[in-house]
Amino acid sequence: MEIQSSGRPIDTLMEKVLCMNILSSDYFKELFRLKTYHEVIDEIYNHVDHVEPWMTGNCRGPSTAFCLLYKFFTMKLTVKQMHGLLKHPDSPYIRAVGFLYLRYVAEPKTLWGWYEPYIKDDEEFSPGSNGKMTTMGVYVRDLVLGQYYFDTLLPRVPLPMMRQITAHLEKMKLPTKLSGMTGDSTRMGSDDSTARRPPSVKASLSVSFGQRAPHRASTRDSSPVRKAILDRDRVRERSYDRDRDRERIYDDRDRDRDRDRDRDRDRGRDRDRERDRDRDRERDRRERDRDYNRSSRERRDYDRDKYSSRRSRSRSPRRESLPRGEKGTVSSNLQKLKDLYGDASQPKDDTGAGSERFRRDTSTEEVIRLGGSSSWR
Repeated sequence: MEIQSSGRPIDTLMEKVLCMNILSSDYFKELFRLKTYHEVIDEIYNHVDHVEPWMTGNCRGPSTAFCLLYKFFTMKLTVKQMHGLLKHPDSPYIRAVGFLYLRYVAEPKTLWGWYEPYIKDDEEFSPGSNGKMTTMGVYVRDLVLGQYYFDTLLPRVPLPMMRQITAHLEKMKLPTKLSGMTGDSTRMGSDDSTARRPPSVKASLSVSFGQRAPHRASTRDSSPVRKAILDRDRVRERSYDRDRDRERIYDDRDRDRDRDRDRDRDRGRDRDRERDRDRDRERDRRERDRDYNRSSRERRDYDRDKYSSRRSRSRSPRRESLPRGEKGTVSSNLQKLKDLYGDASQPKDDTGAGSERFRRDTSTEEVIRLGGSSSWR
């Protein structure tokens, strides 16, 4: 059964700078060869001589103890394995790594249950690289009461849980203040040079093993973490520039599309305006033609009516030119003419007299028809 944990991801348990330095460390990469719990314990036994988070000396990278502690983070220890660490008889540093594991991973409300059996443990060891000795019980009390561990930040214990732990310590008549063996209560309060954060860590930079002091510019630039940060920033800048260029291209394309759309809209508006103008001109022409045809038709009708009325006026008097009383006289005169010259309707004879008579009769009839007088003899 696994230990009841706080549920936080392992890459957020430690400070980000420390975590990045551990993951980029050459030593931590070599720990991939360790597959079992017992192999990691043997590595602690053979190589760990202090439990500070940072190496000492000229090179300031993550310590061996914290690289192995992070290896345990990836293995997710069980309750049985944890009891084996806390009670291990071979090395106090194996036990110290176990207490650190609990402080980082375990649920805060379960800390007192784990630490209480060892709160008065009198095994002596030196947690720091300065060689100062202390007991395991004092070390455990500093872990549970402190917020800082050798100038690094520990996970926060809720205030109600801290009050309960303090009350338990008071009942056991034990100190409730830090002894200073794991650093001061504030990050910058310690005067011990071994407990200080390396300058590269303050600047969020650090180095792996085998390199020079991290405060120098050449070492700072050659740091794997620095390189990783620079490469990441470079990739981010290139991605940002690429996105900005893509957005600029899209904006230009959208602007050209809008310009073409506006131009097409203007052309369509001009075509519609010209079509309306042509339609108006065609309507005006039709109206003029219709008015002209109407006026021409009215003029023809007027001329026809005028001519008809003139003919009717010219014919009516001739019909009525002869009075009724004179009709009989005209008929008698016509009879006299027929008797005198012969009837034109009769066939002509051989001598041609008939034709001459016809001509005379016709002329006479024409004279009479053209308005001869009744007094003609």
